[in-house]
Amino acid sequence: MHQPMFVNKRSRWTRLRAAHLVCALMVGMAGAAFAQTEAAALAPNTPQIANDAAAQVAKLPLERQVKWLRRAAQSGALEQMDDAQLVALFESIDPLTVPRYIEEGPNGYPSYEFTMLRQERIRGVWPRKPDHMLVRLTRDPLRIYSKWLPGGPHSGQEIIYDESRRSDEMYGHLGGLFNIMPLWTSIDGSLARAQSNHRVRDLGTEFIAQQFLDEGRKFAEAGITHPAQIEVKTLDGVRVVAFTYETPTGQPEFYAKKEVLGLDLRHPYFRMVESYGNDGQIFERIVFVTITPKTFDDMAFDPKNPEYKF
Repeated sequence: MHQPMFVNKRSRWTRLRAAHLVCALMVGMAGAAFAQTEAAALAPNTPQIANDAAAQVAKLPLERQVKWLRRAAQSGALEQMDDAQLVALFESIDPLTVPRYIEEGPNGYPSYEFTMLRQERIRGVWPRKPDHMLVRLTRDPLRIYSKWLPGGPHSGQEIIYDESRRSDEMYGHLGGLFNIMPLWTSIDGSLARAQSNHRVRDLGTEFIAQQFLDEGRKFAEAGITHPAQIEVKTLDGVRVVAFTYETPTGQPEFYAKKEVLGLDLRHPYFRMVESYGNDGQIFERIVFVTITPKTFDDMAFDPKNPEYKF
């Protein structure tokens, strides 16, 4: 009499284990399918994958979109896409993906050298030519050497800033006939502001990234969740995905009425920024032409460096 009961218990146990196995297989298959979709999107760029990338990545949750974007940039897959594919991709992903990608960084390097083209409207005047600048920068402490290269309106000028020596002053000369008269001046003084609306501490890709994040929070509060336009631009040899943001009220609530930010195709920072005032006129344009991680010794930030003309 007990045997049938034993058999029934074993039978129920067998059925239960089989049900668990089926569930596990179904979960595994679903997970594998999801992983396969992500893997296809993350694979090296091919024409077929590039054409399908926007649709594949759009299906991923936010965290995985950020992960995909990082891996696609690092692998070179993003850079290999043509203009139409890049526009389709960035129009399809979550609007928070790019801010999260930028926020997680790194937005620059602990120590690097870059060249940049820079134009700013000062006292209502837009310069005919941009300044062409070489900048060497290292952090902890923040130290900066900058030289204005030939071809720009301030060619020959040099400055050094070292927050470990004087956090509120920089040392420099005006170039030209005045390059024999170096002097210390406030980083917020009239001499510094004569050529720029920014402080010397604002040089570098990190400042633009942080400004984008700060403004982005205000965009969100104003209901701006998507760029007004996404396009691919090549400026001075630098190819970027450009996001145009337009604010409802403009200045002074926002830094600019309209901003165009060009995302680097390999790293989580911007290679260009254009800012427009309430009157529709551009008042600032910056393009990072080259960005190279480098290690510097103390002489790189010493006026006695024989390479410099202090």
